Amino acid sequence: MKSCVGYLKDLKIPLNFPFVKSDFSRHIDPQFPVIPKGVPGGSSLPTMALTAGTQPLFTQQLLPDSPPSTPYFQVEEYGCDLFSENLVIEDSLAEARLLQEFLRPAKSNEFNLVHVKRLAEALQEISQNTYDLILLDLTLPDSQGLASLATLINYVPNLPIVVLTNTNDDELALEAVRWGAQDYLVKRQVKAEALIRSLRHAIERKQALETLRAVNHTLEIRVQEQTDELVKVQELNQSKSEFVSMLSHDIRNPLNTILLVAGLLQNSDDKLSKEKKLSHFQLMRSAIKNVAQLLDEVMFIGKADAGKLSFEPVSIDLDSFCHQLVEEARLNIDEKHITIIFSSFCKIGEALFDENLLRHILGNLISNAIKYSPSNSTVRFDLIGQEKTVIFRIQDEGIGIPEEDQQQLFQPFHRATNVSGIPGNGLGLAIVRKCVETHGGKISVHSEVGVGTTFTVTLPLILS
Repeated sequence: MKSCVGYLKDLKIPLNFPFVKSDFSRHIDPQFPVIPKGVPGGSSLPTMALTAGTQPLFTQQLLPDSPPSTPYFQVEEYGCDLFSENLVIEDSLAEARLLQEFLRPAKSNEFNLVHVKRLAEALQEISQNTYDLILLDLTLPDSQGLASLATLINYVPNLPIVVLTNTNDDELALEAVRWGAQDYLVKRQVKAEALIRSLRHAIERKQALETLRAVNHTLEIRVQEQTDELVKVQELNQSKSEFVSMLSHDIRNPLNTILLVAGLLQNSDDKLSKEKKLSHFQLMRSAIKNVAQLLDEVMFIGKADAGKLSFEPVSIDLDSFCHQLVEEARLNIDEKHITIIFSSFCKIGEALFDENLLRHILGNLISNAIKYSPSNSTVRFDLIGQEKTVIFRIQDEGIGIPEEDQQQLFQPFHRATNVSGIPGNGLGLAIVRKCVETHGGKISVHSEVGVGTTFTVTLPLILS
């Protein structure tokens, strides 16, 4: 139910509303002008109070230079608690007045009817004012039949509509209800009690339906949230299982190597030459180093996932830092004869970066570029300084990454489908992304199979 407090100029006066004060009774013409609040001299104007029952409704004020026949009204207080604003769309004024007469028996004048003759007028009225119900005639000058109902439902889907027609057509009535009308009345057969009951029930049913829809919508949201949460838990459990499985596999291989070599040394020590023993010891050291590196990387990923990866910036000369990384990488090229070209387009001097995170980022990317590139190819490392960011771009001429693998490229233990025979555990790029995110930056990849891969890392620039 809408509030009835307001100014007369903002309120449609029901044509059947009685204003009674013992020896005074009259109907108010809605065309009378209204004194807005704050009119100069308004408080000193003569007044006459109008009431409905025991509640004051309006104060009549007569301007000193106005003829007595031109009253002005200002709302003082409205006394109805139960009051519904209803729009009647009916081309016949006589039919509209008849409906108003039928509603007189309603207690406390709970139904206020506003009358329009055309559907276009109704749409304009609805856009400007709030209504609780619509009484719709299906034979209008600018719209006929259920087309009017469809237009209104589309325009105000939450507003209850009671259809009025001249014919007792059960099929049309059922169709109107199927389309969304709350009730169907034949005008010549309408009685006062039936009309009042229909309006009340239509509003109540619509309110109950909207409440049910709201509850249903809330339940759907909760179900979806719980479903999403369940899916996340299942995905997390699946990821954990895969993580443990792959970790076990990657640890088992070097441990098997260590066990095998240790057995050979134990059982055939007197039969092995000094060079052979040295080779076996190197195999053991390499396997132990691989296990230690794997465990370090797993611990690093776990620390990052737990939000415990700290950002500790220090002043770094980027040119010198990158030159050092390139020289370290050249020592590990072995016999692949790969050329590393470092180009600096950065003249910012020293800036604040986390040296440990930056070493993880660039060291992994340069190492991968070398690992997945053929012999006698080139790896390019560009350092580009901008006003607020620094860009690190590492480009190789390697095997490339299949498009279907690029979406999961930064997931722990994920390796591209074309890396068969090339050693690795799939943790390097996962660590790179964690470090980039901790540094407040972003990483992107562009790759084409058989052509090569380019990784671009963008980090915020903080001058020291």
